[in-house]
Amino acid sequence: MVPMTGRDLDRLAPLVEGWEETLIWSVLQGCMGRAWADRRDQPAACLLWVGDFCFFAGAPTEELAWFWPEGAEFLIAVPQHEGWSRLIEKARPDARPAVRYAFFKDPAVFDRSRLERIAAAVPAGCALHILDGPLYRRALAESWSRDLCSQFANEADWLARGIGVCALADGALAAGAASYTVYQGGIEIEIDTRPDLRRRGLARCCGARLILECLDRGLYPSWDAQNPWSAALAGQLGYQYSHTYPVYELERPFSS
Repeated sequence: MVPMTGRDLDRLAPLVEGWEETLIWSVLQGCMGRAWADRRDQPAACLLWVGDFCFFAGAPTEELAWFWPEGAEFLIAVPQHEGWSRLIEKARPDARPAVRYAFFKDPAVFDRSRLERIAAAVPAGCALHILDGPLYRRALAESWSRDLCSQFANEADWLARGIGVCALADGALAAGAASYTVYQGGIEIEIDTRPDLRRRGLARCCGARLILECLDRGLYPSWDAQNPWSAALAGQLGYQYSHTYPVYELERPFSS
């Protein structure tokens, strides 16, 4: 197994052709994440890692199925096909199967006037703000909001490449929608709400404003849902459901 960087990444493109996941594009474009393959020349299998996600593509390979990226505590393993699913289940009997929800990537589906109305319907006592440097630091300081910007190297990296909107309730961070990852021409959205303030429409307001900000900047705001609630919210904001796909949730293997 070898790490793939720079121009080596181009050799992995045929293995993931047609796989419409922006997280994959982030890695192959060299924007974020890391990649490994069974061999550097004419690779037949690869693993792409960014954030909490590992994508397994090509011919199922035990070495890649057993591999655990250094520093990762939790992973969502995404198999390209059933062969990888079987191998992941064999390698990690503790893997928890789950389902995620994918949406078509079509910028024409968004109704700007509707999104403006949603973004304006902020509950009393709350206000929306662009996620700037000070709010970046506040988001990183709390466990529920950390994923809004945790994939960026530092504050300068966030300010250069990240984009986000957060809701403040009486001055406290209450919810946010931001770029979990970036790729050339777009972002993958992360959306979170403080647990005690959920079901008040804050995530919907933040999501609508973030989509508008992205469209104004010529970026596509990609959405991938972890659960039916997130899928329903995506529908309210204009996304069109495409399909579900299987994943496996993994905890870091114990090592003595």
